[in-house]
Amino acid sequence: MSAVADTHAQDDHHHGPAKGFSRWLLTTNHKDIGTMYLIFSFAMFLLGGTMAMVIRAELFQPGLQIVEPEFFNQMTTMHGLIMVFGAVMPAFVGLANWMIPLMVGAPDMALPRMNNWSFWLLPCAFLILVSTLFMEGGAPNFGWTFYAPLSTTYGPPSTTFFIFAVHIMGVSSIMGAINVIATILNMRAPGMTLMKMPLFVWTWLITAFLLIAVMPVLAGVVTMMLMDINFGTSFFDASGGGDPVLFQHVFWFFGHPEVYIMILPAFGAVSHIIPAFSRKPLFGYAPWYMRWAPSPCCRLWSGLTICSLLAFPSPVSCSSCMRPC
Repeated sequence: MSAVADTHAQDDHHHGPAKGFSRWLLTTNHKDIGTMYLIFSFAMFLLGGTMAMVIRAELFQPGLQIVEPEFFNQMTTMHGLIMVFGAVMPAFVGLANWMIPLMVGAPDMALPRMNNWSFWLLPCAFLILVSTLFMEGGAPNFGWTFYAPLSTTYGPPSTTFFIFAVHIMGVSSIMGAINVIATILNMRAPGMTLMKMPLFVWTWLITAFLLIAVMPVLAGVVTMMLMDINFGTSFFDASGGGDPVLFQHVFWFFGHPEVYIMILPAFGAVSHIIPAFSRKPLFGYAPWYMRWAPSPCCRLWSGLTICSLLAFPSPVSCSSCMRPC
């Protein structure tokens, strides 16, 4: 009997997530990674908001108040880049990590380790971007749309580091988008067809395809900038036969879909919240949790449950109609 007890003592393992920093560094749990995205997004929101406060303080009245014009331009550029790529986009990726597996009935994202990697690239990218504030010549000062030739011929030396940071952000976004598509298309619960998916999942499926389509274009245009700055090419230099307007055409091939990348997940969330609290089904699309709710009381209970966690309502029967909600 003691031998059996000794065997059990030797085989005793600690279950559950790792403790301390390694839990967050190595996690493949979609909820942990979603939480990290949301925390990172909030931190970048505070940083970008601080830069916005510097901008507004300087514009409080005419004339120079607090900062020099050159630093003011750096603040406007960094504020735009941080808010778009560091606050808005990671916030919705965090929400997607949290909610999509729950809403489609998957145990986790399709590619959990790539999910971890795609997050940890972001702090590296923004560490590089923010570090340009302390480099010789200062941070990028040409606006978040970084039009050439302001960003090439007249840009500060730190522009090369800005380009590197944009490349890393793009890699992170593409990996996250691949993960979302693989999860939605391959890991839905049995019986959940595409037309039975919640609208938040639909909006993220479209967003993921947009990301895969346009992030390589952004990488291409900043690589052309890199070549113009460091390797003597003239993609955007009119004196060498290039065309500055070419930059605008290529950039806005990315920039126009980018506005939909930022707003579509918000539309998806709103499309759950408003039907739940208005007690009315969404017009024109009846996903599975509305089809299973034939009575108003069922519909309300189901919608509120979806809204409270954007997750599955439990398969229980309504007390009034005794049909499954």
